[in-house]
Amino acid sequence: MKSNGKDVLRPPAEVRFADELRALSESDRAERPEGWKLSPRAVRSFICGSENPRITRKFYGDDALVERAVVGLLSDRGLLLVGEPGTAKSMLSELLAAAISGTSTNTIQGTAGTTEDQIKYSWNYALLLNEGPSLRALVPSPLHVGMSGGILARFEEITRCPPEVQDSLVSILSDKLLVVPELDGEDRVLLAKPGFNVIATANIRDRGVHEMSSALKRRFHFETVPPIRELSLEVKLVTEECTRLLSESKAGVVIDKGVVELLVTAFQDLREGKTAEGVPVEKPSAVMSTAEAVSVAYTAGLDAYHYGDAKLTPELLGRHLKGAVLKDNPDDVKKLRQYFDVVVKKRCASSSLWEDFHRARNLLG
Repeated sequence: MKSNGKDVLRPPAEVRFADELRALSESDRAERPEGWKLSPRAVRSFICGSENPRITRKFYGDDALVERAVVGLLSDRGLLLVGEPGTAKSMLSELLAAAISGTSTNTIQGTAGTTEDQIKYSWNYALLLNEGPSLRALVPSPLHVGMSGGILARFEEITRCPPEVQDSLVSILSDKLLVVPELDGEDRVLLAKPGFNVIATANIRDRGVHEMSSALKRRFHFETVPPIRELSLEVKLVTEECTRLLSESKAGVVIDKGVVELLVTAFQDLREGKTAEGVPVEKPSAVMSTAEAVSVAYTAGLDAYHYGDAKLTPELLGRHLKGAVLKDNPDDVKKLRQYFDVVVKKRCASSSLWEDFHRARNLLG
């Protein structure tokens, strides 16, 4: 039975935004590519927002990047979204799949242990032993499902997979066919239906894990998803996401825009290695992404609701900031303490919010 989204922790995009997708489909008069649920123009509206019909913005970034991504998926090559962790690559991939194919769950999660049969096909060994190789005994994996159904296949963290697994995509992206050598006759070759393509994601910091071959790179359009650098835009995103998460957790918390702006300012300072005033800051090795800022605001909000007065405060943000910074390198805490001693302390003189934030300095150890 399909979920209506109310009884699961995180409904997929096609469930969360079902009303918007329906409204776009009904009003969409532009030409739709074969196999697509919406036209390229409507796909852009779904992701970037529109007034008529009223569609909320879901991706806060470069609209031209979204347009290039959609056009890339219309071509004969796949789409590879690269960038720092936490820059919404996976979210953009999910939104594209939901708008174009109507489903975003046809996904391969790349890991060091991912094998070729996990992305192509495997076998029901009981049926295989009893009947021999047949379509009934074949267990389709995401690429097989995408090709046979004419839908997008998402490949998360592709560079975490061994090179030989990555390169199994080369012939599929080139020839749009999948050979099943165990089968005979027409069943031996699966030809992709219109609408099939691959959206992959890769973190810049993971490139050294398993470098992609030049043959595979040539079969992808590369699009870099940069961090949000405009303060007001990132504040808006963090506020909206934190509000949504707290609402889903049934935690009624007062969120002051100035408090969120303080958090985002601190994240941008640490991310860029200098403040807006030009003061140099030691950058932690941890990724100070927008996603991490949302996580800090959300956990601080839960703290305020369950243990405080249901009001998000700078001190609570500082209390949970250490968890975002201290991940791999113990020296990152020293860098965070230095940031409090040099930057935050100076800002205390002109802002009571930064003074409140500075009180969390003693919690850094």
